[in-house]
Amino acid sequence: MIGPVDVVTFDFWNTLVVAQTEGTRERRRSSLLAVLIEHGYDDISEETLDGVFDQTVRAFNEAWQSNRQFTARDAAEHVVRSLPRDLSTQARLALIEAFVEAGSGVDVQLAPNVATTLATLDDAGVRLGIICDVGMTPSTVLRSYLERHDVLRHFDHWSFSDEVGVYKPDPVIFRHALEGLGEVDPSRAAHVGDLRRTDVRGAKSMGMTAVRYRGVQDDAGDDAHQIEADHVLDDHADLPSVLGL
Repeated sequence: MIGPVDVVTFDFWNTLVVAQTEGTRERRRSSLLAVLIEHGYDDISEETLDGVFDQTVRAFNEAWQSNRQFTARDAAEHVVRSLPRDLSTQARLALIEAFVEAGSGVDVQLAPNVATTLATLDDAGVRLGIICDVGMTPSTVLRSYLERHDVLRHFDHWSFSDEVGVYKPDPVIFRHALEGLGEVDPSRAAHVGDLRRTDVRGAKSMGMTAVRYRGVQDDAGDDAHQIEADHVLDDHADLPSVLGL
């Protein structure tokens, strides 16, 4: 247990919301195929699209690891450039839009007990924020997921990488969160996330209490990122007591 905190920030994927990687990919595949057929490119197969998606994921991961922004629109444009056809301007624009918005139709679920925990923290007067490395689904869609589950109202501020311009563990995005939540002293703040490299390292380097949540996935880290959090949780329901609330 630590002393009471004024602020708690949360990672998004596999901390607040359970990642639906395959469901999102399937939705993107069907959306893009529909656009291609509509514009007369019905010779581009599902297999071709899957290969292009794999290339795009690799490009995102390389950018993410090196802290170079690779937004949802960047990913969409990468997909369009990688298709084995010269496309009309109308088809290109429609494909980009379909890719960016595909995630909005995916049925995502909150992590177990997180809704109750957010309400408990909110009722205790703790200011809540989000610090999220955005992948290929933009922050506008991510906020809609939280709104759909009626938990967005608990958050006082959010720091999404596609809006701030850097990824965790860069101190800029953590500083953006702390400033947005009232210029709080990092020693009075905790960050909850699932990844050692981004969440744990970023929080500890800022002087925040780091909480690693492994209720959805348990990040083993790698040889370079074996740093451990101050607290490790399997259940969000335990967070208030860990924070001394």
